[in-house]
Amino acid sequence: MASRETPEVNGGSLADIAFLLLIFFLVTTTMDTDTGITRLLPPEPDPEQEDVEVRVNKRNVLVVLLNRSDLLMVGGEVMDRLALKDKTIEFFTNPLYKEDLPVMEETEIQFPPGSSSLLPEDGMWRGEVSKGVISLQNDRSTTYGKYLQVQNELVAAVNTLRNDFCNLYFDKDYSELNTNNPIEEEIQLGIRKRYKMNISESEPKSIGGRN
Repeated sequence: MASRETPEVNGGSLADIAFLLLIFFLVTTTMDTDTGITRLLPPEPDPEQEDVEVRVNKRNVLVVLLNRSDLLMVGGEVMDRLALKDKTIEFFTNPLYKEDLPVMEETEIQFPPGSSSLLPEDGMWRGEVSKGVISLQNDRSTTYGKYLQVQNELVAAVNTLRNDFCNLYFDKDYSELNTNNPIEEEIQLGIRKRYKMNISESEPKSIGGRN
């Protein structure tokens, strides 16, 4: 009886198929991107630059600390994170002109002429701008999630002030301003001068906390 040969599968094209599948998955697969924190770091100092002592009025600085136990301290006092936003708004506005809150400086800010019925015809806003600065500091053992929560509260406070100002004078949210529109871009720049994102982030250090 003649032996029956086992049919062979032609595998010559398997490598090509596998390569095409690999290309397909590389093109169609989406990956999460860790964007980190949106902040511009200061430029590297000139090595020949002389050190200059800068005196800062203590009332103009609000120190926000996160220790190794994620305990939040604001101005030397323990504070709940949810109260930080209102505290920051009060710090940057000093509505009652308290002596322990930042100095308010008379300032002129140019907006596009005719852009708001509440501004003079020349578009010049005249008022007081805070000289306050938030100093955000954290321990090396502070959890990243807690640090982001605190920072988000600080940023939300400034954005709230910008939105309120923008709604009052220009009848829209600050976030709705179109930077592709030259007039709205100028309005946005003016509001940034009115309420600056004065948040200074220090290098992590050993702050301490509960064991």
